[in-house]
Amino acid sequence: MRKPLDIPIAILAGGLATRLRPITEKIPKSLVPVAGKPFLAHQLELLRVRGIKRIVLCIGYLGEMIQKDFGDGSAYGVHLDYSFDGPKLLGTGGALKRALPKLGDEFFVLYGDSYLPIQYRPIAEFFQLSRKLGLMTVYRNEGLYDASNVVFADGEIKVYDKKVKLPEMRHIDYGLSLFKSSVFDAYSADQPFDLAEVMGRLVREKQLAGYEVPERFYEMGSPAGLMELEELITSGRVK
Repeated sequence: MRKPLDIPIAILAGGLATRLRPITEKIPKSLVPVAGKPFLAHQLELLRVRGIKRIVLCIGYLGEMIQKDFGDGSAYGVHLDYSFDGPKLLGTGGALKRALPKLGDEFFVLYGDSYLPIQYRPIAEFFQLSRKLGLMTVYRNEGLYDASNVVFADGEIKVYDKKVKLPEMRHIDYGLSLFKSSVFDAYSADQPFDLAEVMGRLVREKQLAGYEVPERFYEMGSPAGLMELEELITSGRVK
């Protein structure tokens, strides 16, 4: 077993998962079955094997169901904590702001529908050497798996924009990031905002490191992605 990484990870799992309806009308996306188990069980197993033991779930829609099924995470070999959005949706950035007391000075961020078969330790080491406030992992997507949204050149993220498409965008936000908690000081508590806004600001301030990963990403946020992930996990190709 690899030595644990002493960096927690926040999983953004509070969305409404409208693309997976009607499945998600009665259960949150994290509990959608994949290869016979709730998707979150696969996420936790992957993180544990890769050395991540401290996990904070940022939850909102039907989040109580996740807490009831997964508890403190001990059944999965990890330590689970929970941060609830509260009466209003806070967005991905606002959810992280609320979870900061449980996350500490630096932490990974993973989307609640992402399945990323990569090694986390080299990314953490690269981030610490970069001395920047944030890090985005990127994949040379060329518009294949989703719309490319990053200009990555000379080891730097030059542009990140999910709305404006540029011909030089070859890469895509891979779905895993790292932040210093001070990045969120500028935002007030209970203020809804998107993580993309935070990343865009860090790009402008030249404070967002870029780490290119060679492995493609998998997701279960769409019916097509769900089918593809089911096939991957059933095949046993992920170690």
